[in-house]
This record gives sequence, C-alpha cells and structure tokens, in this order.
Amino acid sequence: MAWSASGAAHYFKELPSAMTQSAWNHLRGLEPLSLCDWPGRPCAVVFLGGCNLRCPTCHNAELAWNMESLPVLPQASLRAFLAKRSRWLSGVTVTGGEPTAVPGIGAILHEISLSGQPIKVDTNGMLPEAVELMLAEGLVSQFFVDVKGPFEKYPALTGGAVSEYDARRNLSRMFALAEAWPGTFLFRTTLVPLLTTEDVAAVRGMLPAGFSLTTQDYKPPRSPHAHTDSEARRTAGNLVD
Repeated sequence: MAWSASGAAHYFKELPSAMTQSAWNHLRGLEPLSLCDWPGRPCAVVFLGGCNLRCPTCHNAELAWNMESLPVLPQASLRAFLAKRSRWLSGVTVTGGEPTAVPGIGAILHEISLSGQPIKVDTNGMLPEAVELMLAEGLVSQFFVDVKGPFEKYPALTGGAVSEYDARRNLSRMFALAEAWPGTFLFRTTLVPLLTTEDVAAVRGMLPAGFSLTTQDYKPPRSPHAHTDSEARRTAGNLVD
C-alpha cells in the first residue's frame, strides 16, 4: 500500500460509517486476561483479523487470512467487557493478524481508551506511517515490533510479501520512531527454523543503540492453512505471538 500523509490520516482516523464499520468487522476475538502478553501488566487481549504478510511460519493463519471463518465480536460486547472488568486490568493488548493494516483502527483504539486502560499494539512494523499516527493521536502506550529477521531474508520469511528494500525502508523508519519515543518500543524476533544464530545476531545489530532484542521460541502452525497452498499460488501467512 502506498501512503501519503493525508492518505494515512484518512486510513487511520475514525471516519464515517463505512470505514468505522470496516474496522469493527475485524474484531474477532477477546482474551479476558493474559499475564504474559504485556510483561508486568495483567491485560486483556483484543484480536483483529487480517494480515499484510504471508509468512509460512504463521501460527494463527485462520485469523490472519481467513477471519470470516471466525465470529465477529460486537463493539457493544467489548464496551461492556471493559466497563465490567477494567478494574482488574492494567492494560489492553491489541494484536492480530496485523492491527496497523486494519482500516479505521482508530475507532477501536478510541473505544478501548475510553475505559482508561493503556494500550499496547503488536505489529510487524511494515506500516510505520500508521504507527506514527497512533503515536500522534496519543492512543497507544507501547508497541511490540516483530522483526522477522535480517533484511535480506524478509522475502522468504514473509512468503514474498515484503522485499529486502521495503523491509529496510520500513524498519528503518520504525527504528527512528523508537529513538524519538523512548520507552515506547520493544523489539522481538521469533526463532523460526529459517533463522540461524548469525541471523539473530544480525537483527540485534540492526536495532538502534540502547535497544535490546527479545527472542521467543517458534510455535509450529496450528492450522493446515499455514502450509503452502499451491492451488492458490501463494504461501501461507504470518502471525507470531
């Protein structure tokens, strides 16, 4: 997707009915309490369907590329949950899929913010303009950025969805945002089979000075959709936790 400043704002903000409804159509799940998604904070986890990548190591492909198979969680249900349970929470994690790829996501973030809960967004970092707008709106307290691997391995790691050039460009902008917003970004890498020890060291070297890399073990796909689909002539997508 090509972004301009005005185009990105139009994409992000809570706009009229069509875009707002589109955003809520992506709301496909809610975990009432997690003690591990946001270290140090008991949080609820909101799941948004859809993803802009096609990584073959996806552990939740159904949500990422086939969200229509999952029931929509109505806006009223999320509002009622937050009103009832907010006192026992210390935050809300918004994950996917890929939250930054959801048109009109500002509507969902705004709804969550009305509960007074801080928000963490999980992202693959390939839409830095959307992240920048979330920061400008003051709706997100923290971003966890999944760095897939070294720039040159992005085509293989994302099922051909991201070129080496685009990975370098988008992550460089994410790294610049991290430097400009201290304490707001955490970077992590999932140890998928394609990555070597040298690759992980290379990722650490990519990060801005003063930032560390968190690694997490690879979880094999839970769904047959995460295998290569030769009939569709595409490789299965990605969602890492």
